[in-house]
Amino acid sequence: MSEAALAPERPGDEVYSIPLDKIDVSQPALFRDNAIWPYFERLRKEAPVHYCADSPFGPYWSITKYNDIMAVDTNHGVFSSESGLGGITIRNQMADFRLPMFIAMDPPKHDVQRKVVSPIVAPDNLAVLEGMIRERAGKILDGLPINETFDWVDTVSIELTTQMLATLFDFPWEDRRKLTYWSDVATADINGPLISSMDERREILLQCSEYFTKLWNERINAEPKGDLISMLAHGEATRDMDPMEYLGNVLLLIVGGNDTTRNSITGGLLALNENPAEYQKLRDNPALIGSMVPEIIRWQTPLAHMRRTALEDIEIGGKMIKKGDKVVMWYVSGNRDGEMIENPDSFIIDRKRPRQHLSFGFGIHRCVGNRLAEMQLRVLWEEIMKRFDRIEVVGEPVRVLSNFVKGFEHLPVRIPG
Repeated sequence: MSEAALAPERPGDEVYSIPLDKIDVSQPALFRDNAIWPYFERLRKEAPVHYCADSPFGPYWSITKYNDIMAVDTNHGVFSSESGLGGITIRNQMADFRLPMFIAMDPPKHDVQRKVVSPIVAPDNLAVLEGMIRERAGKILDGLPINETFDWVDTVSIELTTQMLATLFDFPWEDRRKLTYWSDVATADINGPLISSMDERREILLQCSEYFTKLWNERINAEPKGDLISMLAHGEATRDMDPMEYLGNVLLLIVGGNDTTRNSITGGLLALNENPAEYQKLRDNPALIGSMVPEIIRWQTPLAHMRRTALEDIEIGGKMIKKGDKVVMWYVSGNRDGEMIENPDSFIIDRKRPRQHLSFGFGIHRCVGNRLAEMQLRVLWEEIMKRFDRIEVVGEPVRVLSNFVKGFEHLPVRIPG
């Protein structure tokens, strides 16, 4: 028998031979290998609300279709984000190292803490930040080598977003790469290259806590300013936080401001290279950047999931979810739901409704920095198109081993001279 006869008819067909109740989409390697798509395609077709009884993260429900995800995400009365119940990721928070943060809280505490930091992304402040982002993006791009291979992730995606984070925190500039490191450690899989145990994660994050405590003490003894640490230190709802809650909120703001934007910056360049007709469309009409940015964010879905815990029995999609069950909203799957998004498996930079995606979440936990993320991407691409006809991906991307952060470790690129 020939090899062709033995091969699946199309990529992913072997997924359909797995018993439905044995499918486990939480395996980080499926995301690192970019092999997750046929699994979610099958679940959307055959079991949109799917129970996995046995995984490295314990039993959990998968919510894989757009409308079901919205139903869970907007029902905070039944689906809790509380860190004490496990928090917002499929991996439970450690019982002896719990990091409360406002995204992992329910109202009313969530609402008042979120309100403390939201002025930093108010429209008037975004207008101030835009000029700074444009200037920094220009400097980074002007320093790129021509006709040489370099790593887009480290040189552009991480550098631009880390500079932005350092500004938002008023963090010591020379130490800004610590922010990237702590963000990566907070979300890293213990089987990946960065950490080898939960104890190592704890030790490194306690170093982060020590550093930020010094900054807190400086800010609380000074006049209130417009940076995030000063806002938290002087905010009525946050100034009496215990150290773990402060660390939790700091890590939330670091990961939210770093991982998401940086991986969309990389994912967008990769998508344009994989879809040369769309890249040509952009060259012909750079005004399409406005609709391309939300399409990049949908296409990349930089956070693959959010998790909730059921506070009572409830039926979703014909399945009975029990009180205490872990419920995982797979945004990465909902963003490919053909019932809600036309031609969802195609990257189309001039979509009619490009903002119809789940990447920022819905309801009270919708990403507080979504407009800042979009602005960073828009400004960067405006500056790229002023300078370069094209930026070529010249090797395979190296993706992160994670079922939460859907991102990249490396992307080799070259700018033709």
